[in-house]
Amino acid sequence: MSLKYMNPPGVRNPVNYHHSVETPPNCKFLYVAGQTGVDIDGGVPKGIEAQAQLAFQGMQKVLTASDYSLNDVVFMKTFLVNREDREGYQKVRETVWKDIKPASTFLIVSGLADPKYLVEVECIAAKPS
Repeated sequence: MSLKYMNPPGVRNPVNYHHSVETPPNCKFLYVAGQTGVDIDGGVPKGIEAQAQLAFQGMQKVLTASDYSLNDVVFMKTFLVNREDREGYQKVRETVWKDIKPASTFLIVSGLADPKYLVEVECIAAKPS
C-alpha cells in the first residue's frame, strides 16, 4: 500500500514518527484496542522493557489476526505511567518498529486499568479494501 508520510516545513522534525500519514482512496481501517504488558495467563512482569515487549506482541497478534501488519499502521498512541521509563520503552519500540514510523502520540498518565501496568499501546491500521 502506498502511504504518504509527511513532516511539513515549519514543524519540528520528529525522531521516531511522522507528523501525518495519508492513506490512498478506498482503504479499510482496523482500530486496535490498547494492549498492555500482560501475558496470556494474566501475569504482569516487572519492568518497562518486559511489559513493552508484551504490549507490542499483543498489538502484532491482533493485527495479524485481521490480516494486517505493523507496516499497515498509520497511527499509534502510547500511554506510559512513569516518565523515567521512557528510555526503556523507546529501546523496545525501536527494536519492534525499526524503520516503520507511523504518526504517533506519546502520553505520560497517572495510571492505567491495573496499577501493575506500566505501558499501554494502541493503533489504527489501514489497507486497500
